[in-house]
Amino acid sequence: MTLKLKVGKKGYIILPKSIRESVGIEEGDTVTVEVSDGITLKPTKKPDTTRLRRALLEHAERLRTLKDATSPAPGELATTSLEEELEG
Repeated sequence: MTLKLKVGKKGYIILPKSIRESVGIEEGDTVTVEVSDGITLKPTKKPDTTRLRRALLEHAERLRTLKDATSPAPGELATTSLEEELEG
């Protein structure tokens, strides 16, 4: 499919809804721009939601194992970091 789009002020290009939907681009998503003998836009891979769900469930289970999750003792949550779990 070939489509002509007008470049607006500041270099903006509006991707029509039908194009966004056909390749799964939603508001807030990012695209990869490849420049060679032309310009190619590709949707950036979405995060692995299965891995994220699993990490969140494991984190919640760790929190449940604390003796009193509603009022932990000072320092009791120091070894429980969701950010570190997601980095791995």
